[in-house]
Amino acid sequence: MSYLWDDAKAAELAGDEVALLIYRSNLLGADLRLTNYGGGNTSCKVIAKDPLTGTDTEVMWVKGSGGDLGTLKKSGLAALYVDRLRSLTNVYSGIAHEDEMVELFNHCIFDLSSKAPSIDTPLHGFLPFKHIDHLHPDAAIAIAAAKDGKKITQELFNGTIGWVEWQRPGFDLGLKLKQCLDENPGIRGIMLGSHGLFTWGDTAYESYINTLEIIEQSAEYLEQNYGKKGPVFGGVKLTSPAEDIRKKQAIAIAPVLRGFCSGHVRMIGHFTDDARVLEFTNSNDLDRLAPLGTSCPDHFLRTKISPLVLAIKADDDLSDTKAIKEKLAPAFEAYRKMYAAYYESCKHPNSPAMRDANPVVILYPGIGMFTFAKDKQTARVASEFYINAINVMKGAEAISEYTSLPRQEAFNIEYWLLEEAKLQRMPKPKSLSGRIALVTGSAGGIGKAIAKKFANEGACVVINDNDATRLAHANEEFLSQYGKDVYTTALMDVTDKEAINKAYEAAVLAFAGVDLVVNCAGLSISKPIEEHTEKDWDLLYDVLVKGQFLVTQAGVEIMRKQDTGGDVINIVSKNALVSGPNNAGYGSAKAAQLHLSRLNAAELGKDNIRVNVVNPDAVISDSKIWAGDWAAGRAKAYGVTVEELPAYYAKRTLLNEIILPEDIANACFALVGGLLNKSTGNVLNVDGGVAMAFVR
Repeated sequence: MSYLWDDAKAAELAGDEVALLIYRSNLLGADLRLTNYGGGNTSCKVIAKDPLTGTDTEVMWVKGSGGDLGTLKKSGLAALYVDRLRSLTNVYSGIAHEDEMVELFNHCIFDLSSKAPSIDTPLHGFLPFKHIDHLHPDAAIAIAAAKDGKKITQELFNGTIGWVEWQRPGFDLGLKLKQCLDENPGIRGIMLGSHGLFTWGDTAYESYINTLEIIEQSAEYLEQNYGKKGPVFGGVKLTSPAEDIRKKQAIAIAPVLRGFCSGHVRMIGHFTDDARVLEFTNSNDLDRLAPLGTSCPDHFLRTKISPLVLAIKADDDLSDTKAIKEKLAPAFEAYRKMYAAYYESCKHPNSPAMRDANPVVILYPGIGMFTFAKDKQTARVASEFYINAINVMKGAEAISEYTSLPRQEAFNIEYWLLEEAKLQRMPKPKSLSGRIALVTGSAGGIGKAIAKKFANEGACVVINDNDATRLAHANEEFLSQYGKDVYTTALMDVTDKEAINKAYEAAVLAFAGVDLVVNCAGLSISKPIEEHTEKDWDLLYDVLVKGQFLVTQAGVEIMRKQDTGGDVINIVSKNALVSGPNNAGYGSAKAAQLHLSRLNAAELGKDNIRVNVVNPDAVISDSKIWAGDWAAGRAKAYGVTVEELPAYYAKRTLLNEIILPEDIANACFALVGGLLNKSTGNVLNVDGGVAMAFVR
């Protein structure tokens, strides 16, 4: 284990047990081997003044509902009166009614501004220790999920670790922990069958050290036993191809898988070819272990009842999309039927309706693992959880035999009414949730404004530009504003087909596909006809017309693999419709862009791919166009100075408005946000009102 405790840092927090709790929690949550994102919980008990009586009272601070240890702050803690929490045993009427106790936790709250208590609150409250850690460490769960885990725990720790059989988290499990402690005074912790580990100490440091020592001892025991029963996972069944081949296969199949998984709601994907995944998928025991599913309830909630294992080879030719779809369709249909049968056989009279029957985890032997969820973070976390499950299976098989949760117990967790209530309380998905957008030229100007608007509305975005420095600055900005799960970047010149393909490959590896393509990259050259060169002409047509064609062509190929439709928006210009001086090359290229949009709309309607146009005019803010000779050329054409251009453009409009990048972004969102899903081949003018640019 990594011992991260810093005595100097802890000394700064001395005397503040809650601050030390948060410090300890962040250290534990930073290591995915100890607990995953959102998993586990920690607590401390302190003496505080009762605000009503002024007398000293014991208060427990514990991670609240929905929090994450690695990023925990005080606002993520629930604070409860310990005596009130324990007094709830007086009204507890048995395990059949334990869910009713959750509402009563609210009567025990000490700090009214603290987080809502989680279902694990009584597990901490009924134990007397000042500091408590409940984690889901791979090494400990491997023992907890072993067929004879109880015996191994007793022998390995010489009776210093208690054992409580599997039981769904809740009020009754808290009582079971207290009973275990009463019957085994002096123990250092408690192993929860198939679930995880409870450990404690009198101080934050003692709890931290105790926790890591027990996990370390568990990990060392597993390490000593690997290979004693035979090869890991029954030995190697197949060998993976080189990394570049794995990535190539993943890129080829990811949009197809995403399409199959998006029948209920549009999904975002995550791919990994982590060595631990490949060791599992390439093994002889894959077909035996994968259908068993996971053991820890936190793993299970994120990864579903079991993964889908693809019956295709690592070196299969995936270039024929129709053929690969025909090959995969029966597997997905069989999975959905399996899931429906699981639901029907396990459901209760009051169970929520069956949710999406598609798999979350898809294993491609020799290539890696795909996970699909409503957003990138959830898909990534599901991948992390399944890697934890692989670690657990590996350890349990090394020392005994792996056991998963019984199907009924798994169902009771997945369709728990309290879990359903939590899902219902979640914010409504944003308009572009589950969608992936590639916006060309999005490191600045109009393109960046569009990418930000889409990200704000829930989309994942692919930021790209032909300027590496500008792209690096945009990367820093998006990372700071949105975090790593919302975007990816690619250096792309829209005149370079190879660069375009690489940008789409980045989109597929990051998110598993693309739904929205916005052709925004551009440049402008304003010259009288006698000064216009052939080089100027070729550059304008290469970037504006050829670039729009190539980017659309590559995007449509991916959309067709997904078979879920899509959108193409082309940022053209009022100059596509309005004739003006010194503008032969730019204006005619824009007219070509506009008609190419019409042609694409007519052709792609059968694929449910909509093609629409936004026509801006005079968007000067943050635009590279206006940093060059274009501004001077237009100013000369209109007989004004460069400084007078914004006002000149505004005054010639019907609304007397200056047009900003955000105005174009809003127009793009209007076309793809859900209200105009039956609209294609349209032109939306965002120019302040230029009568000559009216389409009709």
